Amino acid sequence: MKITHPALGAIGHTPVVQLQRVVPAGSARVLIKLESANPTGSMKDRVAQAMVQAALQAGRLKPGGTVVEYTGGTTGVSLAYVCAALGLRSHFVSSDAFSEEKLRTIRAFGGELTLIPSDGKRITRELIESMIAKAQVLSEQPGHWLCDQLHNRDGEAGYHALGEELWQQAGGRVDAFVQSVGSAHSLQGVATALRRRNPHVTIVAAEPAESSVLSGGTPGAHKIEGIGIGFIPPLWRRAETSEVQSASTEESNAMTRRLAREEAVFTGTSSGLNVIAALRVAARLGPDATVATLAIDSGLRYLSTDAFS
Repeated sequence: MKITHPALGAIGHTPVVQLQRVVPAGSARVLIKLESANPTGSMKDRVAQAMVQAALQAGRLKPGGTVVEYTGGTTGVSLAYVCAALGLRSHFVSSDAFSEEKLRTIRAFGGELTLIPSDGKRITRELIESMIAKAQVLSEQPGHWLCDQLHNRDGEAGYHALGEELWQQAGGRVDAFVQSVGSAHSLQGVATALRRRNPHVTIVAAEPAESSVLSGGTPGAHKIEGIGIGFIPPLWRRAETSEVQSASTEESNAMTRRLAREEAVFTGTSSGLNVIAALRVAARLGPDATVATLAIDSGLRYLSTDAFS
């Protein structure tokens, strides 16, 4: 029996809009799915529900237990929301490198926070590894379960429905899908669903130019929250991705502001990166094609960051 709650029924079935002013003439149709319409304002509600429900069903997480996770904030918010709905406790390891809005929202849902100091609010491999290590220690307490998103194979299935929604909303035509990579769950989960409909769909990963490890570069510091962890995600399947695109934090912030002002799409910096990559693909494929990407979350989470401040 699926363990759920009425509040979780609001997850999914988010709208899609076609971008207009930022798309150059002669390019493919570019669609962006507004995952900010999920209950916490993020696509991560989907993966949080999938991982927690799978753990409860398998008995790895007991009713009334505590979910522990390392997080840049967005997954933590969604896990805290799912835990609040299901009567679970939650404890997250994060950092001052991530927006204050996210950290306050975690607390609002009843989540406990342990913060790891960053180097000038920059996201680095060392910071991510420190967060992971601290979460592992916390999870050793009785009744605690480490979600461990980077190794949790239950997460990808949370995005299968997103891919199917996208296909239907696009009118049965998606030639390419673009998504930035953190754990790789969303890219690969959506790709799995789209390939069932179009085996030839082009799958494009996006990453920060300052830490372009997926395309063979070296890890570095950046400020695009939620992605670019500085090492290859353990569940990343490179062979299933057609290409990798990158753009800098500055470029992604600029596109994020353009989306708000020119398209009325209010989202975060990783979504700005998504659109930059999607526009490159759209220019290459031409006007008869459809390129889809995601507005991963709401710009309300980034008002205090460089994207809007």
